[in-house]
Amino acid sequence: MKTTAFSTHKFEEPYLVKANNGKHHLKLLESRLTEETAILAKGSKAVSLFTGDNASTKVLEKLNAIGIQNIALRSAGFNHVDLAKAGELNMKVARVPAYSPYAIAEHTIALILALNRKLVRAHNRVRDMNFSLNGLTGFDLNGKTVGVMGTGKIGKVLIKILHGFGCKVIAYDLEEDKELKEKYCVRFTDCRTLCSEADIISLHVPLTSETRHIINAEQIGVMKKGVMLINTSRGGLVDTKAVIDGLKTGKVGYFGMDVYEEEEGLFFEDHSDEILQDDVIARLMTFPNVLITSHQAFLTDTALTNIAETTVYNLDCFENETVSGNEVKIN
Repeated sequence: MKTTAFSTHKFEEPYLVKANNGKHHLKLLESRLTEETAILAKGSKAVSLFTGDNASTKVLEKLNAIGIQNIALRSAGFNHVDLAKAGELNMKVARVPAYSPYAIAEHTIALILALNRKLVRAHNRVRDMNFSLNGLTGFDLNGKTVGVMGTGKIGKVLIKILHGFGCKVIAYDLEEDKELKEKYCVRFTDCRTLCSEADIISLHVPLTSETRHIINAEQIGVMKKGVMLINTSRGGLVDTKAVIDGLKTGKVGYFGMDVYEEEEGLFFEDHSDEILQDDVIARLMTFPNVLITSHQAFLTDTALTNIAETTVYNLDCFENETVSGNEVKIN
């Protein structure tokens, strides 16, 4: 099947080529999918999209007009796709539902530890021949209360790791997980209570209309002074300006983010020779207690292999007109 893959990065190309093994004609493009670039998929029957691609109503209409019938996402999230419009146009959409929950959970822990023990600041000091320990004091994770929002595949792995550190875990989810309660003594509670009791809060829920800005000024207002907030899920879960206000007052003591609500066109690209136009992230970068990674939590060999193999499997299903277990339900 002729497929145009948008937003193809150098780090994933060899994995896609290996998984494909010549089965499909892949046209790998660095360009993001937008209204202007949609025409580049002409001649293909399918497109493959990454998290920063735009699959809104107008873009889908343009893709449909040039014969695109299938969309293979190289991500678990699908909030960048207008599913209602895709259904209206009879376009099939498939995703990669679980590529490596360990990759995301382990990166979450990396952010927690790096922020807590001020590793970036310590490393920079030593490079400047400054071996002072002043200002580098952290805290023991053992005994701390960690609030995990979302106990799906990633949340479960994170809870297992936190349990090993000796943390007390409270969780928020629409459904309580009996195994987590019994095996790791997890206490399920509501969102507001979690925010008020946790020393560390980590987000692992999907982005929906209900969860957008689930962390806002109101929720930050009930949090403990000096709380650590970690987001490796979706940028839109956090009202970034409210977090900045919290950082300025000291309410938020640490903020680790791997995703950003305005990351489209910013993350995954080299802007080192440009003037940063985003004033919000520019302000975040001024805080010594903020650690930003550019959507790299998924970036492990295992995850990239699984993403590529599942994407090719979904293309196989499209070509053979069989039902893929990874197809996104279109209402």
